[in-house]
Amino acid sequence: MDPTTRTEAHIRLHGLRVFLAIAESGSVSRGAAITYRAPSALTRSLAELEHSLGVTLFERRPRGMLLNASGDLVHKRALRIRDEAQQATEEFCRASAQPGSVRTAVASLFDSERKLALLVWLADLRNLSAVAARLRLSQSGASMALSRIESGVGEPLFQRMAQGLVPTDPSVRLVVRAKRIFAELRHLMSDLSALAGAPGGVVTIGTLPLGRTWIVPTAIAAALHKYPALQVTTIESPFESLMGNLRSGDVDLVFGALRPHQAGQGVVTEALFHDRMGIVARAGHPLAQRHSISLAELLAERWILPRLEAPGRRLVEASFQELGLPMPTAAVETGDLAMMRQLLLSSDMLTAISPHQLLFEMGAGALVELPVTLGNTTRAIGLTLRDGAMLSPAAVAVIDEIRVAAGQHQAV
Repeated sequence: MDPTTRTEAHIRLHGLRVFLAIAESGSVSRGAAITYRAPSALTRSLAELEHSLGVTLFERRPRGMLLNASGDLVHKRALRIRDEAQQATEEFCRASAQPGSVRTAVASLFDSERKLALLVWLADLRNLSAVAARLRLSQSGASMALSRIESGVGEPLFQRMAQGLVPTDPSVRLVVRAKRIFAELRHLMSDLSALAGAPGGVVTIGTLPLGRTWIVPTAIAAALHKYPALQVTTIESPFESLMGNLRSGDVDLVFGALRPHQAGQGVVTEALFHDRMGIVARAGHPLAQRHSISLAELLAERWILPRLEAPGRRLVEASFQELGLPMPTAAVETGDLAMMRQLLLSSDMLTAISPHQLLFEMGAGALVELPVTLGNTTRAIGLTLRDGAMLSPAAVAVIDEIRVAAGQHQAV
C-alpha cells in the first residue's frame, strides 16, 4: 500500500484528534480546553478535515456541536485510529529503557501521517534514496527526518546493514500499527462514499492459488458491475506473506485454502466449500482412455508436484501414505500454475491438483482428470479476515460476491 499518494494521505491525523476532542466534548470551546489550543485553531483544523473529506461532520447548534451521519462514521474510524496509536505507544514504552521520556515522542509520531509514511516506506523498501523519491523529499531531508524520529524515541529504528535499512523489532511493531492506521483512513473514504449512495473505495485481496482461476475474478467482476466506483487490487503471494499483510491492514481479506492452525492467531476464517485433489494429465496421455487406474500404477510416471512447503504437497503425501504407497519422485516442483499447465500440455507428466484450478483447460478438453482413487485430500476453502477488523463497505461488497461465486462453484 502507498500511504502517501492515495486520498487518505490528505486526511491529517492531527485533524482527527481535534475532531475527537470536539465530538466528545460537544463544542469547540470545550475541545480547545481539552487540547490546550485556541478555539480558532480547532475551528481551522476542523474546516481542513471537512474539506479533505468533502463532507460536513457536525450540526452546528446554539448549545454545541452534534455529530451528523457522516460524523458518526468518522467518529468510529477515528476512535480505532486513536486506539491503534495508544497501543503502539504503550507497546513501545514497555520495551523502552526510558519509557517516561519517550512517551511524548512516540505519541507525537502517531499524530503525523508524514512521519508514519516515512517509517512504513523504509520498512518496505529498506533504501533511503528510494523512500525519499517516493515521498518527494531530498535524500538528506529524509535522513534528517529519520534521525529526528530516532532521537525522539531514544533508540535506532533501523539497522544500517549491507542489505539496506533493516527495521528493528520495535520498529516492526510501530510499522504494523502505522499500516493499520492507514488502512482505517482508507476504509473511512469507503464509509463516506457508501453513505453518499455510491459505494467506492479500494479493496485489497490476497489470493491463494485455488481462488485465482474462477471464484475471485468472477466475484470482482460482479462487484464492479454493481458498484463501478470500486477499485480492487489483488496480491498473489505465499500464504505466510499474505497473513502478515492481513494482520497489518495492507490486505483486507485472503481467499483460498484455509489453515486450521491459523485460527486464534489474530485472524478469523470462514469456510465456504470443500475441495479435493485429483490426478490430471493431458487429454492425449496414454492413460487418459483407461476407465480405472490404481494409484500404485502411477508411481513410475513422471510427476509435477507442489513445492515441499505447500499444503497441496502435504495432502498428496498423506494420500499416498494412507494407501500404503511411497511418494513418487518429483520430476518438477513448482507452485506456478502457468508453468504447471504448459508442462502438462507439452508432456506426459502427471500432477496432483484441485481440478478447479485447471477448470478452463479441462472444460476445453485439453486436460483430463484420470480415474484414480486417492486417499482423503479434502480441504476447506474460504475467507481469512483480520480478527477485530471493521471492514469497509467496499470490502463487504466484494466478500458478498465471493460468497455467491463460491456457492455457485459448490453447486457445480
